[in-house]
Amino acid sequence: MLLDDLRGLLALGEHRHVTDASAALGVSQPTLSRLLARVEAELGARLFERDARGVHPNPLGDVALEAAREITGRYDRLRRDLAGMLDPESGTVRLAFLDSMATSLVPRLLHDVRQHAPRMRIELRQEPAHEILRDVAAGVAELALTSPRPDGPYDWLGLQRQSLVLIVPPGHRLAARRRAGLADLDGEDFVTIPAGFGFRALVDDLFAAAAVTPRIAFEIGDLATIEGLVGAGLGVAIVPEPFAGASGTIGIPLTTAGAERMVGLAWRADRPLGPAAARFLAIVERISPSSSEPSAGWSR
Repeated sequence: MLLDDLRGLLALGEHRHVTDASAALGVSQPTLSRLLARVEAELGARLFERDARGVHPNPLGDVALEAAREITGRYDRLRRDLAGMLDPESGTVRLAFLDSMATSLVPRLLHDVRQHAPRMRIELRQEPAHEILRDVAAGVAELALTSPRPDGPYDWLGLQRQSLVLIVPPGHRLAARRRAGLADLDGEDFVTIPAGFGFRALVDDLFAAAAVTPRIAFEIGDLATIEGLVGAGLGVAIVPEPFAGASGTIGIPLTTAGAERMVGLAWRADRPLGPAAARFLAIVERISPSSSEPSAGWSR
């Protein structure tokens, strides 16, 4: 049974006469009569009673008409929804982003994009990097604001280079230092992200390169919370520079080579972006500040 068959039933139910219904549909009367006979044969039930006044749905016909209205209505809504989603100006973009960007880069980036595409709908997913890549691979998200650049079939637009700094509470023995090395953390309680997170891997690599083993006191999967724990005097931490100072912590630049993280947009290179996501990406490419300097542009 085709949608046109269901629309034919609905026309008959509305006009109650083959002549009027066929005129409304723009088909001949014999064509509509054959349609009704075909549908009744397929369903194995007589749906309309015929008499001199026209055609009238019987109780079985009323059930069929209700179903026809639901099916055709859902199909029409589907077409409208898809048309809206595929419109590059008013469609939906599915963007996943790291927890650590929720209060800094993401609001500023979205604000700037909306200036250029005010009708665009953006569905946001805040999650760790490994879950972001899982969702992009599954098509749940189209674009990912993440760090570092993912391995595999991904394209990448670098947006922001963030310096990593040591944060200490006020009055700490290192608070007056202009720079610090990882060796200076010997004997300190260290607060960090749990293993398995991309940022933890970055920090672990820095310590390994410096041949330093930190004494981990607390692990929590949120950089803002880490900064708060340090501000409360519960240890020291390494965080992106924009997180320093929120709870009174003091940020100290690191002498360690490679103490930075690159943040950017990633998307699958092996499949096309939807029109709205492609429009979002084109806007970001056009308005993105230089990422050559630490904490450039959107970080503040």
